[in-house]
Amino acid sequence: MKPARIAFAGNIRAAKPTDHARIAELAGQLSYPSTLEEIADRLQGLRRTAEAAVFVAEMETSEIAGWIAVFVYRTVEADARAEVSGLVVDERFRSQRVGEHLLARAEAWARENGCQAIGLRSNVIRDRAHAFYERHGYAHIKTQKAFRKRL
Repeated sequence: MKPARIAFAGNIRAAKPTDHARIAELAGQLSYPSTLEEIADRLQGLRRTAEAAVFVAEMETSEIAGWIAVFVYRTVEADARAEVSGLVVDERFRSQRVGEHLLARAEAWARENGCQAIGLRSNVIRDRAHAFYERHGYAHIKTQKAFRKRL
């Protein structure tokens, strides 16, 4: 029998500058090591647009248990949709519905911003994350290679 999931007791709110260090720490758990300064610069850039948001899960103890970043993805070939660019929950708080609440907030933000769909990309090695997304109504629609060029 599976252990009962603990309910999330906390608050989902917009990220603020005092969260930068914790967001950086959690980005490292997601395999994207970042300094506080890098996170501060990136979030400052995101704050300049109404088409991006970062939310944190703040526990009753005021500790940040996770974060999610979402933005409006616009292309010529398809209607605008929201895209989750990052979601991480501290290893200590997984299976406590933190990710579920963060994902729900990103979905609500997407609807508030006129999006009728939301997507995300997940590394092929993250089987547990894939199962989480599927449990929350996300369908695997495409497998592709990602290319990048440093400029």
